[in-house]
Amino acid sequence: MTKPVTLNVNGKKHTLETDPDAPLLYVLRNQLALNGPKYGCGLQQCGACMVLLDGKAEPSCMIPVTAVTNKLIVTLEGLAKADGTLHPVQQAFLDEQAAQCGYCLNGMVISAVALLKAAPNAGEQTIRQGMQRVLCRCGSQARVLRAVKRAVKNKPR
Repeated sequence: MTKPVTLNVNGKKHTLETDPDAPLLYVLRNQLALNGPKYGCGLQQCGACMVLLDGKAEPSCMIPVTAVTNKLIVTLEGLAKADGTLHPVQQAFLDEQAAQCGYCLNGMVISAVALLKAAPNAGEQTIRQGMQRVLCRCGSQARVLRAVKRAVKNKPR
């Protein structure tokens, strides 16, 4: 049975009919056509489905949509400015060519944004710890580390 649910996603309010137990990931992808978050494991273990919930990186694959109705949800698509200028973390990932297959990229970028919000001057150890929730199977971790370091170095002053 569906019911109306209102979500604040990427700065816009969306009211939609959905199963109240539907995972946030499914609603984002299937009803709002936001394909940044990926389905990876469905068990909150790989990080491909990360979104920002009130500024914190959280996996969206098992969170019921009704649990986030009062939260600010930001997906990969919501990071860039309205004029298309990339978020500094997105730009750093692009500059460092930090995506190989790209499947974990959403989780890496979202995690890096949350990490640098909490620790703007993060060093290598903090970055490594902050990024470990996202599983990368293709071996681009060294480039991801360089990208996050670049984002720290190039952050707006």
